[in-house]
Amino acid sequence: MNLRNLDRDELRDAVAPLGVPGDVAARLFAHVQRDGAAGLAHGDVRGMTKDAARALADVAEWPDLEILERRRAADGFVKYLFRTADGHAIEAVRIPLPDPADARELKARRREARAAREAGRGGMGEGGVPRASALEALPTAKYTLCVSSQVGCALACDFCATGRMGGVRSLKTWEILAQHRLVAAEADHPLRGVVFMGMGEPLLNYENVIRAARILSDPAGPAIAAKAISISTAGVVPMIRRFTAEGHRYRLLVSLGAPTSEQRRALMPIEDRWPLPELMDALRAHAAATGQRIPIAYVAIGGVNTSPAHARDLAALVAGLRVKLNLIDVVDETGAYRPPTPDELATFRDALDALGAPVVRRYSGGKDIAAACGTLAASRTGGDLVPLRARASVASESQ
Repeated sequence: MNLRNLDRDELRDAVAPLGVPGDVAARLFAHVQRDGAAGLAHGDVRGMTKDAARALADVAEWPDLEILERRRAADGFVKYLFRTADGHAIEAVRIPLPDPADARELKARRREARAAREAGRGGMGEGGVPRASALEALPTAKYTLCVSSQVGCALACDFCATGRMGGVRSLKTWEILAQHRLVAAEADHPLRGVVFMGMGEPLLNYENVIRAARILSDPAGPAIAAKAISISTAGVVPMIRRFTAEGHRYRLLVSLGAPTSEQRRALMPIEDRWPLPELMDALRAHAAATGQRIPIAYVAIGGVNTSPAHARDLAALVAGLRVKLNLIDVVDETGAYRPPTPDELATFRDALDALGAPVVRRYSGGKDIAAACGTLAASRTGGDLVPLRARASVASESQ
């Protein structure tokens, strides 16, 4: 019996035949999923009898991932390389985030700096306070974790290193959760969010991904707010419709490579299975059911999908749909694709703004360690290796 693979209700039903009542099963769930237990003995869980503890210990198993290495990027992103029990390699990325109030203040000062530059004024604000530069960084207050849901990926998006690995297998629920548990145990700040944007297409591993999200957001588990859990998809339409019908509170993100079917097909073979019109119909239904703005990640590729004509097509595609367009520069180590130049991106963004499409530039960090979006391929390159140490040592190291 793999207790790490079960949500609260499943665990309750699994241990009931061993004489564990419901209230004790709830505490057992917290022992496993919140406290990260690696075994069970009498006295570990309040109210569990000696006989029940012995019976459960006889049948319980505690599988785990092995941390092969941790690699830190210059911008503070940390990529974990794990080995599964059957010898595959998967990755997770720890993403540093500032305090939200500090981030809002910095954004305000950046806006002031841009206005000052446009007006030809200097770099000092009111009272002699320096205006923010684009390169100014804020201290880390918390982390979000980008987790993998599969070994490799079968979708073969042309600009994605994971897609070039091919699809190997889906991860079990406990393998997804283990990424979070192992990283959280070492972190010097709390993990407050999880994004399913690592290796794999999450909606092709729907059952395990949703169960993992349910456990991560359980108040007796890691207790991550449902709205802080994001599930990304390249456009698996039937599972988007199922996700909508089931009424999940997690955020749905959609990755888009081009605004027309013809252009998208050249970059994302999923277009042949679930064409763009079907995808947009599913997203409109999701938006209508949830009342939420849908984040769309648009992979910006220089000379490919960032012209004013692409902006017009993209604005037409999302017309009437509440979205937030996140522009993400492509990172392609093969050299087949390049990010847009600053002028190219500015022209594209200005065209989108003029058409009324809400757009933000999303930072994709960890480029020097192959941790950026679309680069996860179990590589070992760049950055600084972080020794595998105990939590206290990791905390002191980062100070």
